[in-house]
Amino acid sequence: MARLCTPDPSGHYLMALDAGTGSVRAVIFDLEGNQLATGQAEWQHLAVPDVPGSMEFDLVNNWRLACQCIRQALHEAAIAPQAIAAVAACSMREGIVIYDSDGQPIWACANVDARAAREVSELKALYDNTFENEVYRCSGQTLALSAMPRLLWLAHHRPDIYRRAATVTMISDWLAYMLSGELAVDPSNAGTTGLLDLVSRDWKRGLLEMAGLRSDILSPVKETGTPLGAVSADAAQQCGLRAGTPVVVGGGDVQLGCLGLGVVRPAQTAVLGGTFWQQVVNLPQPVTDPAMNVRINPHVIPGMVQSESISFFTGLTMRWFRDAFCAEEKLIAERLGIDAYTLLEEMAGRVPPGAWGVMPIFSDVMRFKSWYHAAPAFINLSLDPLKCNKATLFRALEENAAIVSACNLQQIAEFSGVKPDTLVFAGGGAKGRLWSQILADVSGLPVRVPVVKEATALGCAIAAGVGAGIYATLAETGERLVRWDREHQPNGDNREIYQQAREKWQAVYQDQRGLVDGGLTTSLWKAPGL
Repeated sequence: MARLCTPDPSGHYLMALDAGTGSVRAVIFDLEGNQLATGQAEWQHLAVPDVPGSMEFDLVNNWRLACQCIRQALHEAAIAPQAIAAVAACSMREGIVIYDSDGQPIWACANVDARAAREVSELKALYDNTFENEVYRCSGQTLALSAMPRLLWLAHHRPDIYRRAATVTMISDWLAYMLSGELAVDPSNAGTTGLLDLVSRDWKRGLLEMAGLRSDILSPVKETGTPLGAVSADAAQQCGLRAGTPVVVGGGDVQLGCLGLGVVRPAQTAVLGGTFWQQVVNLPQPVTDPAMNVRINPHVIPGMVQSESISFFTGLTMRWFRDAFCAEEKLIAERLGIDAYTLLEEMAGRVPPGAWGVMPIFSDVMRFKSWYHAAPAFINLSLDPLKCNKATLFRALEENAAIVSACNLQQIAEFSGVKPDTLVFAGGGAKGRLWSQILADVSGLPVRVPVVKEATALGCAIAAGVGAGIYATLAETGERLVRWDREHQPNGDNREIYQQAREKWQAVYQDQRGLVDGGLTTSLWKAPGL
């Protein structure tokens, strides 16, 4: 990968290991938050034969890939390993790793693992169907994506692994363990297990006991930015870092991404536009949604929580549209030396707001307790090629993503009372100037776009710097290092158009869900246990 800034031979640098759903990265930053180099490798999760929905995490091969990325980043940066002042790890949330009593990782699954649908249903039925309510009230999580159904699945189907289990962590913690030999979890990532109390930021062991599961397998909890250990001699030989390099507690990808965006104070709000879109609002105190539509997670900032709504497959839908229908535009963009999305946005910019009434049916608003989507569709197409074409459909997809985000933010405001005055828009979606403006118009809020749009690794590097004593606090450093690229002000006329489009879309979407309920169409996605 190309170097992004010139290394300072007299300086120190910070490394972030970022384990995403589809790839792992090692990213090196200087102390001012400038990205120096990246090593990246794609990985795949393994479906187990005859286990529907399974996605196991390959501990052996994925550690090899992580080491490969570390060496690649050091090589691209052209710096010596001793220039790395500290390293921290972040990862996709929900994925878990299990270790035996000797500290050997013996089993892991990725966040997308959905094998435990039956176990979700079993747990929902506990205590006269009130168990999930108790889990949500304590942890801000529902059962569908939590650790308990997966542990119960192991007890049912792999008792050999369940009996050997001595400790459970998240994938970010596994990376830190492989570097240092020290086991601990942080609240921001471990909170997604459904086993961490939002108020105490520590394990709620009684939930495991209520589920009939063992409560002796929980690792120590340490806050993000806490020193954990040092790179061992064995790990140094494998990955190329200097033995003794400080290893610092990292966290969950979304929460560290918010840190990298300076979203660290109450009421600050971010829309993170990736494969999934997250709408994240910092809450001044732990509170949950009485309707159980929204998840609540511990922030990496001690004492703070975040409400989080998710728009499903937003980035993936755009990639599907590009690859399935826009081969010609991809070739033209390649000849022009620009990204295909840039060309499609230019085309969509000539379509009027409202996209001639076309309504995409993809992600619904978040309904955390009973979460499923309608079948993918475009509604209200016409046979007029001047109005119904690729440019119109692309604009309609961008508008719909913004509408779903606005609906999710409204759900958060209704139960929390927190209403933002600006939005921070980051991730791949924020590269689109048209999309950023549409988000401002739909939400009615100014939209600020940072220079560093992929902020997760930067937040992770900030955690490493705090643990190494280079930075004072997480919040202060996140605010200091974030830099803004541009700001989009809402257009009042467009907002009126989008308000009408939003009301129509909400009504049509509910009808489309009814087709799924009647068995006439196939849901885009259903949570395990539904």
